[in-house]
Amino acid sequence: MTVTGKTPARTVVIAGQGSLAAVVVAALRDVGAEPRVFALEGFVPDGLAVEPFRLERLVPLLDRLVDEGVGRVVFAGAVRRPRLDPELFDQRTAALLPRILNAMQSGDDGALREVIAIFEDWGLAVVGVQDLLPDLVPGAGVLAGDPTDADRRDADRAAEILAALGPLDLGQGAVVASALCVAVETLPGTDAMLDFVARHRAGAAGPGGAGGVFYKAPKPGQDRRIDLPTLGPATIEAAARAGLSGIAWEAGGVIVLDRAAAVAAAKGAGLFLWARP
Repeated sequence: MTVTGKTPARTVVIAGQGSLAAVVVAALRDVGAEPRVFALEGFVPDGLAVEPFRLERLVPLLDRLVDEGVGRVVFAGAVRRPRLDPELFDQRTAALLPRILNAMQSGDDGALREVIAIFEDWGLAVVGVQDLLPDLVPGAGVLAGDPTDADRRDADRAAEILAALGPLDLGQGAVVASALCVAVETLPGTDAMLDFVARHRAGAAGPGGAGGVFYKAPKPGQDRRIDLPTLGPATIEAAARAGLSGIAWEAGGVIVLDRAAAVAAAKGAGLFLWARP
């Protein structure tokens, strides 16, 4: 995996759940940069050594990063809104509380933008995974299979649905079959949505038998340095169980983990993978 640009000696990865953080950490280590890895308490990823922290103690963490000469921060992985304990706030982080709560009330995208802004207030550069590891984000093209004209129309329809839902700050995915919306991604996430589709289409004739497309894209106008949509081999397996014909996504806007394994899984299941221009 190629890391772009000059890697500062002090890079911090804020790890969320899933396997993305481990991929980022491994890539940084491959170029000789040993990153510090932190994770919000309660959202520590499996199999990765991290230093947990609490949002109620954010300012001491930021001060520490600055004092230790951190050059940039990368957010990698899924995090949901934590429960805040008023008794755990230090005085300076408590002063940020109205700002944090207002951001949380404005939706996930607003909350994430505010997180970035706070880190930048301390002079810490926040970079996106796609800027650090562009190989993870495929450009336009078909990676596996061959979407039909009907599949392409379903992907177009799903893209329209996500664009329309963007102002409501819902999810980053939708399933469309024969131009009909079967499901949209909400707070429970992609796995829950595809499980819903599988359960409600039980009896379809095997993988791909029911048809339809799972489409994924960033929310319109979202800050792409954080919470970029991600898919991988497990997503392909879930889409196959749901009886879909394939997966499409916005080219340049979605992280594909373990691309070789994802392509192999798609070919084995008879699904197409299409980075849609």
